[in-house]
Amino acid sequence: MTFTLIFILGLVLSTATRYYLAGRHIKHIAKHRDQVPSDFANKVSLVEHHKAADYTMAKLRLGLFEIGLSAAILIAFTLLGGIQIIHNASLELLGPGIPQQITLLVLISVITGIIDLPFSLYRQFGIEEQFGFNRMTAKLYIMDSIKGILLGLAIGLPLLWVVLSLMTEAGQYWWIWTWFVWVGFNALLLWLFPTFIAPLFNKFKPLEDGPLKDRIEQLLHRCDFTSQGLFIMDGSKRSAHGNAYFTGMGKAKRIVFFDTLIERLNPQEIEAVLAHELGHFKRQHIRKRLIQSFALSFVVLGLLGWISTQAWFYLGLGVMPDLNGYNAGLALALFMLVMPVFGFFLTPINSMGSRNHEYEADTFAAEKASAHDLITALVKLYQDNAATLTPDPLYSKFYDSHPPAPLRIAHLQKLAH
Repeated sequence: MTFTLIFILGLVLSTATRYYLAGRHIKHIAKHRDQVPSDFANKVSLVEHHKAADYTMAKLRLGLFEIGLSAAILIAFTLLGGIQIIHNASLELLGPGIPQQITLLVLISVITGIIDLPFSLYRQFGIEEQFGFNRMTAKLYIMDSIKGILLGLAIGLPLLWVVLSLMTEAGQYWWIWTWFVWVGFNALLLWLFPTFIAPLFNKFKPLEDGPLKDRIEQLLHRCDFTSQGLFIMDGSKRSAHGNAYFTGMGKAKRIVFFDTLIERLNPQEIEAVLAHELGHFKRQHIRKRLIQSFALSFVVLGLLGWISTQAWFYLGLGVMPDLNGYNAGLALALFMLVMPVFGFFLTPINSMGSRNHEYEADTFAAEKASAHDLITALVKLYQDNAATLTPDPLYSKFYDSHPPAPLRIAHLQKLAH
């Protein structure tokens, strides 16, 4: 009963905080909708500013509905007996064992996926379409969904089998062995993604010889960065948003530009954007994030290893543990559903660290390329992506992985002098 109260309190606090922050953000954006910030007055038109405000608020309003629904679904799965019903049905069909536990987890994923489908469709073909960003057809959406499901099954089911086997058979410290499996699995995905997974969804072609390629190769030489190649991705077939990234590990690193980015920015601006991305690598941000992620997963798995042996954990969430000891699937399902409720309060810490990394990457870009070119590139990206220039400060501090536009531009302007 005590854990039930703790869970309810955590859910109420996290849900109320989400509503409060989203409400603040909407009010702040609406209040500043009719005035372009002075630093952007000569770069962003009032029409573009209106679009960014309306686009952001439309996504937030949909998010408000999702917040309430997700809380209701969580209660339905736990305290109202949803997981218990699914568990009993799969147990009656398959009997105790790993196949039954995998079935339990898959059914929960299917149910949550079906519930989320209308929101996903509305985001893509409602909001994104309304503001001119959607370029995805219904056929492509369906094909992406099918590929995603098949890929998830091909990768996820074997991983689940291994984890549940370890939880059942590896003794008290199964979670340590599971952590090694998790680290190895993520390393494998980093290696597989650029050459095997990403091409399932997008086409990649080498960047053609010319001034842009020459400029980028000179930048890579200045930064002492070796990549497997420079590629352009057909991101425009799904969205008008633009981006650039590098992926892979070791000598298999690839640099990828969205075709929308190539179309919108000039070579100097593209160089500056890439210099920023390289800054993340050269300042060890990616390595630090991986280490932090693996350290956190070690702690989380250790917590799961302990809590999965406690009867109050199951009973407090409306589930009766199996007296025969086949509780791995139940423990994993409950933990994955409940953990985000409490992990939510760590969001501002992670956001702060990410924003600091963005400032460091911008400083690197100013050193290796041009702060001025990065400013003009960012302004174009803010325009093209309809990113609000007037976020609520508290909302931004809590959620945003990137500094607000005015602060980021001001930081770069100081570096430009």
